[in-house]
Amino acid sequence: MNRQQLIHQIREKKSFLCIGLDVDLNKIPSHLLNEKNPIFEFNKQIIEATHDLCVAYKPNIAFYEQYGTVGMQALEHTLQIIPTNIFTIADAKRADIGNTSTAYAKAFFENYNFDSITLHPYMGEDSVKPFLDFKNKWAIILALTSNKGSNDFQFILGQNNKPLYETVLTTAMKWGNIENTMFVIGATHEEMFIEIRKICPDHFLLVPGVGAQGGDLAKVCKYGLNKDIGLLINSTRQIIYASNGKDFAQKAREAALEVQKQMALYL
Repeated sequence: MNRQQLIHQIREKKSFLCIGLDVDLNKIPSHLLNEKNPIFEFNKQIIEATHDLCVAYKPNIAFYEQYGTVGMQALEHTLQIIPTNIFTIADAKRADIGNTSTAYAKAFFENYNFDSITLHPYMGEDSVKPFLDFKNKWAIILALTSNKGSNDFQFILGQNNKPLYETVLTTAMKWGNIENTMFVIGATHEEMFIEIRKICPDHFLLVPGVGAQGGDLAKVCKYGLNKDIGLLINSTRQIIYASNGKDFAQKAREAALEVQKQMALYL
């Protein structure tokens, strides 16, 4: 999916919601455990209930890898039923030396046909560049994350007395462009979006941490929106685990609709 197609979906749906598909068999409704593949059945019903309210789905790959073959089959089948007009994100946090990154890129872009993948930038340009060689595919680079541990390294002062996450942004912007590169910025750092938008005013930002992690949607929008919206706000637990009963899909829809209505105010 290219940038204009993504923007069109945002405008059409009046939504910039990304729903995380992080399936935990300990949390899904117990009646689904009798299904041939409970993971896929859970995703299927969530997607059927919410696909008109979101513009992206983000499966965290670890939640599928932990279940081995069954989990990876569920991921593959899930991707097959996601409507083609919805942006897909492989939350895999990959990146390695060049030939390994090329293999990762082929796995997620060619085999699974994801639109994008999350990457860590620690190994530098040659670990990210192979992902940028694929047309209409996106590298989503970790910059400032929403977890507590982000304080361990991301705020260390370095070049020009700037925190490390700013160096990541300014450096990684040179590797790609606004057509193939996004950045992960955690919602728990709302007011830092002001400075971040000065550095990368036109890039899309993937924003985890709204909802269960405490991020505030209104503040993120206040400081982070740009002329093309420029945000994909991810919500996972708040939506997919809104209920653990037989009404889980309906409750997921209601939770997603509540977020979408808030987003519509900005569109």
